[in-house]
Amino acid sequence: MSTTEKKYNEAESWVVEAETFRDSVGTMDNTGKRKWVFPRKPKGKFTNYRVLVSILLLAIYFAVPFLKINGNPVLLFNIIERQFFILGQPFYPQDFFILALGAIVSLIFIIIFTVVFGRIFCGWICPQTIFLEMIFRKIEYAIEGDRNKQMRLDNQEWNTEKIWKRSLKWSTFLLISVIITHIMFMYIVGYEEVFRIMQEGPFAKPTNFLVMILFTAAFYFVFAWFREQVCTMVCPYGRLQGVLIDKETINVFYDYKRGENRAKWKKGEDRKAEGKGDCIDCKQCVVVCPTGIDIRDGLQMECVNCTACIDACDEVMVKVGLPPGLIRYASEKEIEEQQNFKFSGKMKAYSVVLLVLVAFLGGLLYNRGEMEAKFLKPPGSTFFVRDGKITNTYNYTFLNKSNENKTVIIKIIEPKNGEISSGTSNRIIMKRDAMIKGTINVSFPESQIKLSKQNLELGVYDMNGELLDSYSTYFEGPFKFQF
Repeated sequence: MSTTEKKYNEAESWVVEAETFRDSVGTMDNTGKRKWVFPRKPKGKFTNYRVLVSILLLAIYFAVPFLKINGNPVLLFNIIERQFFILGQPFYPQDFFILALGAIVSLIFIIIFTVVFGRIFCGWICPQTIFLEMIFRKIEYAIEGDRNKQMRLDNQEWNTEKIWKRSLKWSTFLLISVIITHIMFMYIVGYEEVFRIMQEGPFAKPTNFLVMILFTAAFYFVFAWFREQVCTMVCPYGRLQGVLIDKETINVFYDYKRGENRAKWKKGEDRKAEGKGDCIDCKQCVVVCPTGIDIRDGLQMECVNCTACIDACDEVMVKVGLPPGLIRYASEKEIEEQQNFKFSGKMKAYSVVLLVLVAFLGGLLYNRGEMEAKFLKPPGSTFFVRDGKITNTYNYTFLNKSNENKTVIIKIIEPKNGEISSGTSNRIIMKRDAMIKGTINVSFPESQIKLSKQNLELGVYDMNGELLDSYSTYFEGPFKFQF
């Protein structure tokens, strides 16, 4: 047997053994019964970076509902009253085509991002991970202690220590769930309305109170009990990644070529000469994992790329005098070919596509127009002739989408030589983020109207003569026989 065949067979047997071992460390055992995960408190370089990212994102989540731009909420999605604000800019049901395009762009973005960078989103940005690991789990560590203390507390009888620690933890979880729920509703109705509902009490609007209770219960259930099951059983993104990643996708990987064969650490030994890999089988990467998997089994759906195993392994490697990076961000191709990370041409191309998609979506949000105008003939109305002119009546609806008050003028774009009259001044004053309705009469000389229905284009201009919006309709006149 050649050396290459021998290494291949060893790697193949390692995979079989790893898959067998995996059945005993997941969140469920072979019978389907859930196994509660007690992850050890992570620490290290990547954990520190994740904490900083989480603090920033949590600060944004809790602060944004209270921020305003030009008097408008930074972010608001009031579906009931059809009020939508993004970065202080008002959006309306008429703008929902942007939402549809945005949803398509976002889906494409997620697919391409996952193909290149794997599940970095899950470990670094996902709200489920941030709330669980950076708030609820830290509260649990503070009250019950690290992994071993939590396991001891879980196994002991319900004595005074267990009762007060569990009561304190659960009540704190409930309080945090209430706060998260109220902040979430501020994104829907605004913080002023949420404070008003709180002041009125639960009996003034029992429906609102019931909705708050249900969402609080859902948050409490997820973060106090369901936890990692959201990632491993419910979240569709975890399943989606299985068909998106390839050998060049970046993920948290265990370098099995360097780590195998596993063997316990012995001081002063020459592990390479004895055919031993760098993995000393300490299982620190397992006990620190929040989803209860063994990263050494290879890429797994349950892995959320939280990097806790990287920090745990690096800490052990430094202690035993071996190079860190046995578990690291890498691609399967890098591990197989034992190459250093390289930003490949494919990654560069996909990254450019990602930037183009973001720019496209930003352009949609920014260039949606400041004004929307419509001119519709009143139902049942027709034309009338007076003083040699044919006149049609139109009801107009203007929507000022900008954050500025505007004074506008209506003009005829096509055909020429028409006149516009209204019961008020030709100058229409519009408040910001407001809709206005009115009526105008459009007249043309009889000699100019050759058809019973003729195309008409009306435009709305600002005081500087800039066209804000136009609308195409028709102009009615008397039926004429053409010879």
